[in-house]
This record gives sequence, C-alpha cells and structure tokens, in this order.
Amino acid sequence: MAEITPRWEWRSFGLRFGAAEARLARLTPGSVQESDEIYLLSAAGENVKVRDGLMDIKVLREVNADGLEQWTPIMKAGFPLQATDVAKVFEALRLPIPAPAPAGYTLDAFIAQFAAPGGPIRAVKVHKRRTRFTVGGCMAELSEVVADGKPTRTLAVESEDAAGVMRAVRELGLCGYTNTSYPLGLASLIDGAAERYAVIDTGTNSIKFHIGERDAGGKWHTVVDRAEVTRLGEGLADQGVIIDAALQRAIAAIAGMADEAKRHGVRAIAAVGTAGLRIASNGNEVVEAIRARTGVHIEVISGDEETRLAYLAAKAGLRLNQGSLVVFDTGGGSSQFTFGHDAVVEDRFSVDVGAVRFTERFGLDRAVSPEVLRAAMAAIAADLSRIDRRPVPDALVGMGGAVTNLTAVMHRLTRYDPEVVQGSVLDRAEIDRQIELFRSRDADARRAIVGLQPKRAEVILAGACIVRTVMEKLGKQSFTVSDRGLRHGLLAERFGA
Repeated sequence: MAEITPRWEWRSFGLRFGAAEARLARLTPGSVQESDEIYLLSAAGENVKVRDGLMDIKVLREVNADGLEQWTPIMKAGFPLQATDVAKVFEALRLPIPAPAPAGYTLDAFIAQFAAPGGPIRAVKVHKRRTRFTVGGCMAELSEVVADGKPTRTLAVESEDAAGVMRAVRELGLCGYTNTSYPLGLASLIDGAAERYAVIDTGTNSIKFHIGERDAGGKWHTVVDRAEVTRLGEGLADQGVIIDAALQRAIAAIAGMADEAKRHGVRAIAAVGTAGLRIASNGNEVVEAIRARTGVHIEVISGDEETRLAYLAAKAGLRLNQGSLVVFDTGGGSSQFTFGHDAVVEDRFSVDVGAVRFTERFGLDRAVSPEVLRAAMAAIAADLSRIDRRPVPDALVGMGGAVTNLTAVMHRLTRYDPEVVQGSVLDRAEIDRQIELFRSRDADARRAIVGLQPKRAEVILAGACIVRTVMEKLGKQSFTVSDRGLRHGLLAERFGA
C-alpha cells in the first residue's frame, strides 16, 4: 500500500442531525458517491470490509481527549486471499487465527466458511450514498445507508488535523453527539438497539433531564424523566451574575445527567439554557465552565425559541389541534407565552416573570401576611401586563415546574407520576387553596406537604401566584396541565423522525 497519513475521524449515526443538516444545505456539495460493500463484524473487531473487490482493513490507532478516533488503513488485498491476508483479517476481527491459516479463499468461500449464520463473523451487506462537503477545511460526509435492508444515516467529519475536526463539529452544532465508528454503528442497527437521545433543560431554578427512546414507528417512549432543583438563579436579581455556589450545584447535576445518559447508550445529548443564562452577565463563562467540567455544551436559546419548543410539546402531547390555544410555561427566571389558533402560531414571547425573583423580592420562602401576598400579586400582575386585554382562548395549557408541582399536590402524589399529571385540570379554587396552604407555612413546613418536591418549597408560593395571575388575566377558570415541556419539544425538534 502507498503511504497514507492517518486521519482523525468523527462520526454519528441517526435519522436526523438537527441544525447540522440546515448548515450543510447552505453549502455547495462536492462529489456524490454510491457503493456496495460488505462489512465483516465481530464483537470487538476493527473496521473490516470488502469494497471494490478488495479486503479493506483499518485499525484504530488512538482516541484523543475529545473522543476523536484515528483509524489507519493496514491492508487492501484482492481475492483469492493469501494465507497472510486471512491471518490479518482474523487478527483485525480479534478472533483466533485458523492454524494453519488457509489460502486461496474467494469472497464467497470466505463468507460461506467463516461468516455463515451462527459463525464468529457477521457479514453485513451495506449500500451507501455519500455526499461530501468541506467544512472548516475538513471533509464532511452525509450518507444514506442501508444495511441488510435496514436504513439509517451517518454524518462524518475527518481530517489530519484533530483540532480542525473539532472546530468543524462545533460549527455544525454536533458537540452533543456521540462519536461512533462504522462497526459499532452497524452492529447496533442490525441488532435493533434502542435509538435513544437525551435532552437537558438548564433553567433558572431547576435542571430537567429526559431520555427518550424512539421505536420503529417513530413513537417516543420515556426512559428517564427527572429534574434537579439547583437554583442556578440564586441571587441573580440582585447581583446580575450566577454565583459560584449555584454554578457548582449545576455542574454536579449536569455531570450526573451526562453519566446517566452514557449508561443508557444515548446517541446524542442536546442541552439548552434559558432565562437565567440569558440574563446573567457571566452567562458565557458559566456555559464554558459547565462544558469544561462535564463535556456538555449548553446552547442558550432565546425566549422566543423557548416558547416555540414548549408550544410544540404541549400541542402534540395533548392532541389540541383545533381552536385558539394559549400555552404558558412559568419557570424560575421567566415565563413564556405562545398564542395560536389551530396549527398556526400567532404570537409568542417571553417575559422576565419567574418564581426565583419574586421569592427573593418579597421573601416568599417564608410564611407571609396577606398584605405581603397582595403586594407580590400586584407586582406580578404589573410585570405580566403584556397579556392584558387578550381574547379569552378556547384552551389554556400550563407547563413547567410550578405547574407540575401544583398538580402533584392536588393529586397528593407520594411519588411523581407523569401519566397522572399529564392532562390534569387545575381550577382557580384549587390554586387559591394551595396559595393559602403555602402562604401560611415557611419552606421547612412546606416540605411536609404531600406531592411537593422538597427542593421547590422555597419558590412554590411565587410560582402559584404567577399561575393564578395568568388565569385571571386570560379569563380562564381552569387550565390543562402538560407534563411535556421544553425538553420534549427539543427532543422532537432535534431528533424526531
């Protein structure tokens, strides 16, 4: 073989690659190639395939700190195979070498003897249609793949320059995707391994984590869905920055979520940040600190994008397809509103009305007097003036940590059950009952309330007041609860079929 300079490779398998495909669509494609190949797979083997009538072997030489893989070609041999070639194939597949190594094998004879059903080697017929692009000086390749009749896609970036590959991966918005080699990706596809993806919603009060598994019909099933109250926005209203204690809590939570995602074999993690990271003057430094400590890159999204994703999740989850609809999502640092009719979104926006800020401003983590409560409600109403004088919608949907905790308290759930929460109806009388329940107790006493997440005890009164004010301003006696929040919309947007 001619001397070949080793190249660093990054690759991921899946049906969609989110924003990366939109970025590639703006580029001028280079060559388009089609090929039929046969991959030879074993449990721990290297990249062994037959292409253009040649036995082609690449071995993994190195994996760097960024997870990039350096694959080096070591053999391209024609058929019939010589004894030394057969030995190299078995060595690359990490299988015992036949003794003595036979010679003179045609491709058909080799497969018949060593890759028959039940044998140590699996022969997978693969058709590829590869479209190449240049991204940041690197070769990027988007491929349509059919392996033994099963379709998938793969997106790869490669170059001799490892740093250049990582720059291109970041430019394409693919930092959260797992680098997966062809042998591993094909084995997962053929074995019908679960196609799992994770999303992390980094909010001002809590960080929500979701792993979804997509079945063959494209339907999503929940593998993990939980939240950790980290109070990332603690002190943000007064100081304008995310304090170190809050950052350390967020890092610990996200590191645990990233580890859990890996244990579940997810193909990618999409992470977004909302109001707290938008508002904080040190938001960029916080994002970088989280990336350096956890490997998770958080994309700080606009309030407009936040509302759009939440609306997408609520509409799909509750099958609300007709009539006027308002979806609101109240969090620790902001509240998002989306106004729509049938399938059309007519208006969406975010306002800086969140439970953390009003908790700190009015001391709502403690038992408060009716006078203090009225003052807080008046301040919330003033800050929610943007929803004044809106038409009464046919349906109102609420989501977010405050809403789901209010629902859990209503149902007296000793353990949170998303199937019970999803689609529940909360009316004004229930919200008023809970406001009085929380108003008369400090945070420690609230933690004894059945259904209330203990870490949300400090901010639940402010959250309930915001919810009650929204209902009043929109003229609704009740609203429907969606447990499917921003994270579900993000899952569908980035990874849906």
